[in-house]
Amino acid sequence: MCCGFTAERVVHDYGVDLYMETYNAKGELEADFVLFQLKATDHLKRTADGTAVVLRVERVDLDSWFGQTFPVVLVVYDTRAEVAYWLYLQARYPRGRGLPKTAGATVTVHIPTANVLNEDAIRRFAAAKAAIQQQTREVRHHV
Repeated sequence: MCCGFTAERVVHDYGVDLYMETYNAKGELEADFVLFQLKATDHLKRTADGTAVVLRVERVDLDSWFGQTFPVVLVVYDTRAEVAYWLYLQARYPRGRGLPKTAGATVTVHIPTANVLNEDAIRRFAAAKAAIQQQTREVRHHV
C-alpha cells in the first residue's frame, strides 16, 4: 500500500492541472501517475436534493481524459465552505458510458457530495492506479 505521494502542477494546462506520483512503503517512487483537473468556485451548484455537485465540463476534455490509461480525477473546490469534491472519471463513466447524450460542446457531470477530497480519497486513487498496473502486467504476462 502506498505510504506517500507528491503532486506536481502542470505548467501548460491542456485539461490537466496536476499529476500525482506515489511512493511505496520504502519511500521509493512507483511508476505511473494519477491526473487531476481542478476547478474552484464561489457559487457551487448542487442537485435539488443536495447529494451531488453539478459541473459543466468541456466534451473535448472528457474525450481526452477517457483516453488516459491511469486515473483522471475531476476536483471541484467550494471556496466558501473550503471543501473539495472529487470524481474518478473512468470509474464513474467506464469508456464514456453513462454520460448525457447531448450534442453540445459541454457535458454536465454530477460529483457526489460524499466524495470529499481527503487522505482516504488520495489512497483510493493510488490503489486504483496500482490495480491498473496489475491488470497491465497480467495482460502482458498472458500475451
